[in-house]
Amino acid sequence: MPLPSLLTQHMVRRPQRIALLQHIAEQGSITRAAKSAGLSYKAAWDAIDELNNLAQKPLVERSVGGRGGGGAKLSAEGERVLRLYHRLQALQAQVLEATEESTDLELLSRLSLRTSARNQLLGRIEAITAHGHNDLVRLRLAGDLFINAQITHDSTLRLDLTIGTDVVALIKAGWLSLLGPDQPATTGHNSLHGTIDAILGAEDGPSEVRIALPSGQTLCSLAEPAQLAALELVVGSPVQAQFAPSLVLLGTAQ
Repeated sequence: MPLPSLLTQHMVRRPQRIALLQHIAEQGSITRAAKSAGLSYKAAWDAIDELNNLAQKPLVERSVGGRGGGGAKLSAEGERVLRLYHRLQALQAQVLEATEESTDLELLSRLSLRTSARNQLLGRIEAITAHGHNDLVRLRLAGDLFINAQITHDSTLRLDLTIGTDVVALIKAGWLSLLGPDQPATTGHNSLHGTIDAILGAEDGPSEVRIALPSGQTLCSLAEPAQLAALELVVGSPVQAQFAPSLVLLGTAQ
């Protein structure tokens, strides 16, 4: 399958994050790669999660713990993407040499989308079902996982969404609620099963919970320590993350 255009555009718009792949290939460690790339350890993990979530297959394979903050290496897909990134760099250099108006580059920069949503998952539209003024859009994620997004019919038309369209599902971390692996999910809600990969506590406020999905993608949720304790959720625990279809925002590359 060709590299999704959404990931290709990310490579152009966020080159510093794609360049992290090169540092991982050279350093073999998240900690050393982050330092070499000029990123914090947390920012490096966030970048890896975002890259893996936007790809059809994980680009980085990692192991938690150990000396140096755990090992990491590029998957075969990651090596392929890195080669493509190097080719894009060469093309960009040619374009910059030929560009006379700096305002053109500034305009392209303003048109590039950034979002505060922590969860950005690449999906392909499998079905669109009308419900009054709204449409229920069914997405197939990597690893044959499925979620639904509820958007207005006007949005479906404006985004030119059809069966087979690649989109990014945007879900804010605070919109996910955590359940035990055997708890029944709310009827009509999305529910993704995974394993807690990390819990990052905060001095005041909820903890950040990273959930590894079977597909290799990662979800980020927020949860109060008391809630985690009540559900007996710790690193390594199986968990469900549920969220309403109305809380899923869709973005396209058009």
